[in-house]
Amino acid sequence: MEVKSARILFVEDDEDDYILTVEQLEKLDNYHFEIDWVTTRDEALHKLQCNEHDICLLDHQLGAYTGLDVLHQANELGSHVPIIMLTGQPDEELDKLALDGGAADFLSKGEISDARFARAIRYAISRVEVQKARQQSIDAQTESRSKDRFIAHLSHELRTPLTSILGYAELLINSDKANQAHEELSAILNNGNHLLSLLNDILDLSKIAAGKLQLKSESVMFSSFIGDILTLMYVPAASKGLALHCECINRIPKNIITDPTRLRQVIINLMYNAIKFTQKGSVTLKIEYDQITSPELLKISVSDTGVGIPKKDLDSIFTPFQQLEKVAMKGEAGSGLGLAISNELIRRMDGEISVESEVNKGSTFTVILPLAPSCRSDLESLEIGISDIQPKQEYAPLQGSVLVVDDLKDIRQLVGGMCRSYGLNVSYAKNGQQAVTIIESGEHNIDLVIMDIHMPVMDGKQAIVNIRKQGFAKPIFALTAARMKGSDKELKQLGFNNVISKPVRQTELYDQLADSLARQKQENNNHSYHVPERLSNHVLIVEDDKDAAELIVLLLQSLKINAEAVLNYQSGLQKLSNNNNYTHVFVDKNLPDGDGLELIKQIEALCPDPIDISLVSGEEVDSDTAAKYGINRSLLKPINLEQLRSIFSSTKHKEI
Repeated sequence: MEVKSARILFVEDDEDDYILTVEQLEKLDNYHFEIDWVTTRDEALHKLQCNEHDICLLDHQLGAYTGLDVLHQANELGSHVPIIMLTGQPDEELDKLALDGGAADFLSKGEISDARFARAIRYAISRVEVQKARQQSIDAQTESRSKDRFIAHLSHELRTPLTSILGYAELLINSDKANQAHEELSAILNNGNHLLSLLNDILDLSKIAAGKLQLKSESVMFSSFIGDILTLMYVPAASKGLALHCECINRIPKNIITDPTRLRQVIINLMYNAIKFTQKGSVTLKIEYDQITSPELLKISVSDTGVGIPKKDLDSIFTPFQQLEKVAMKGEAGSGLGLAISNELIRRMDGEISVESEVNKGSTFTVILPLAPSCRSDLESLEIGISDIQPKQEYAPLQGSVLVVDDLKDIRQLVGGMCRSYGLNVSYAKNGQQAVTIIESGEHNIDLVIMDIHMPVMDGKQAIVNIRKQGFAKPIFALTAARMKGSDKELKQLGFNNVISKPVRQTELYDQLADSLARQKQENNNHSYHVPERLSNHVLIVEDDKDAAELIVLLLQSLKINAEAVLNYQSGLQKLSNNNNYTHVFVDKNLPDGDGLELIKQIEALCPDPIDISLVSGEEVDSDTAAKYGINRSLLKPINLEQLRSIFSSTKHKEI
């Protein structure tokens, strides 16, 4: 049985009574007492004020003073120690006065040898334990709330300057102002994005620790999901001359139920680490599914031929902030959080992650996930061909304007970056509906469209039907990983001119674009159709950080959008009071003289016509808050050009 310990303050000026009481305390089973003995009122008050004891046994008669005097003064001094009053003779009136004064109990010294004394001691100790547990819970909750507030504040304070750093770098790279500093600006942009990824890692880990990270499961087309990941990983692998392989053992589920964002985060982290720590050889993504022996499990593994991990370090690599000493000395960038976050995410998906490794031969990380019963019967063969890594090539410049449509930002940026490297102008849309709107507007004079097939809101198949109905006869390429038998024929029957496989290879994409644009120019096959005139936009930005506000104005102006900024709540209110012609308002959540959410309420009251409102914040805003305040969207800092382009390509507003 567990032995409980307690520290007792015994206030007694009679040594015989002290000895008798200690003997009784020692007879209590399963208790160990540390006893501090004092004989005067002043000593007692000094000890009680320190709140270092679990119980105080207090004699009622202390020379010229009484225990009641000590009891009252102890309360005034802020003592929280439970006090059991002891007296030579039973006295009901004194008993009442002691209990009214805050004593935990009142006993006569003649009862010390009785069971009542033992019960009083046990009760007092139990009450102390309950109070300690309650206080620990309160302290933990307070600490958690303080930590959450700190993390939210840190997120806001870091994301605001990152908005300026990344935004201005991107703006200058895409302009003619700093052609000679393109390499230096790219370094700023790349390192700024790396800093942002570290910040996101820290925030993810804090959410996991606080139990606030929520998974959003949905049905995911697995072939497209894997193809997107390979498309992203092909570029860093190619830059190091590594072969990238994808193997599928047996037929695999056509769809899986998972949180695609978080599972993608895990696999990309494992593949990125494999590429980072492999200098020559290959990286392999393997998907295994055994419908006979393990139909409830899906296995995904990432193998490399890299440096490997010593056995002594295998148990610690999933611990936050742990990096191998050898790796740290080589200066490999990273926070040491990626594997810890991946481990926690997979655990919350009811799966498990493991590693096998041998120094100088490579590592294999394996993720095993439960597979929903509904996904176990619809299987398909998946073959994703990845060509050999090709050396970097110089491309003859192409002329024209390309629209890249994909729901994943990373894929949009990757394919768009390839197109820009060929000399093409690039516009973006994140779903089929936005693509339809952009084509209909005629603003960008699109010469060719590269469109993903599997997207939310409106997929590529629905989008091309709507685009062709508008009379758009220029080339449209399908972007897909799921090239099954007969799929190319089906896509071309819908109106696609060509099909680009994921992962996207730069040379293959260039050849397809060059051929299509050359034929288009030669045939002069530009069908005319009516395009409604683009309506104007007038934007107000309410942002207290001057650099960030000026940057958003410049980014909008680069999109030929009229924009102005104010730096606080009252100025925003005054602007809106004097002018109801704004079509968009961007409001920072944290303003120096007011709450951004309250300003949004005022905007709705001041503007009789519907107005598009975007909340800009350094922390995520939940959907309930957005709905409550009438927010059209919530933007997480730092704001970039693509976010703004996406907003204004997908909405129409009144002419001013």
